[in-house]
Amino acid sequence: MQISIVIPTYNRYKVLKRALTSVFAQTYTDYEVIVIDDGSIDNSSDIQQDFPTIKYFYQENGGVSSARNLGIKKASFEWIAFLDSDDEWDKNKLQKQVLFHQENREIFMSYTDEKWIRNGVSVKIPKKFRKYGGDIFKECLSHCIIAPSSTLIHKSLLAEVGTFDESLEVCEDYDLWLRVAQGHKIGLIDLPLISKYGGDEDQLSVKFWGMDRFRTLSLEKLLKKQMKNEAMILDMLLKKYRVLLKGAVKYERAVEITKYIEKIKFYENKL
Repeated sequence: MQISIVIPTYNRYKVLKRALTSVFAQTYTDYEVIVIDDGSIDNSSDIQQDFPTIKYFYQENGGVSSARNLGIKKASFEWIAFLDSDDEWDKNKLQKQVLFHQENREIFMSYTDEKWIRNGVSVKIPKKFRKYGGDIFKECLSHCIIAPSSTLIHKSLLAEVGTFDESLEVCEDYDLWLRVAQGHKIGLIDLPLISKYGGDEDQLSVKFWGMDRFRTLSLEKLLKKQMKNEAMILDMLLKKYRVLLKGAVKYERAVEITKYIEKIKFYENKL
């Protein structure tokens, strides 16, 4: 089982070295490493000298989805593992997932549990981010429980459901995992095999406010495709628009208040 590891990066040379060090420490070694530099202006290109065996590609800045999608196109192998440049893998991460898929050949995507580290300190993960395996569409609706760095996915699945939506500045992972979970089981390796580092101002989850603004776009896309689980999607859409309306009222955003009231009325009529 050969794996293409796709690592998008943007101005993160120091942490990229940490991520790659964790890759080359893996107990499973049948892989290639593809680094997509999304228009960095620091010394990220030096990573080629630090790790001569990687495949390094530079593109003009197009966002993390664009970078991951280019990595998928450049991948030589059928299995794709994603790793964000500010995250880190446990040395047994790939080995555990390969074993899972060898024992569960009908499942074409898996992910692992995770550790959170904020400003150098390990923190407790909120209960809402509990992990699930199997038919997990319902558990994926509210927010993203699957970290990209924890995933291993087969190209055939991406060919079926599509790759990362490049029009979404954030929540692109939430969007893709929903499309997968809509019709496929997702395997869980219930061990914390990745470390997610937080506290940096350039992280997308910090940069953008009101993440539900982007999640509603994903949910609306699913409805337009007339896929199953319509009732669940409508229910979640209404919950999110009501939360957004409450925030708009609090901060006196008149245009958004009007927009969210109209959205709520529209989707209530579909129930």
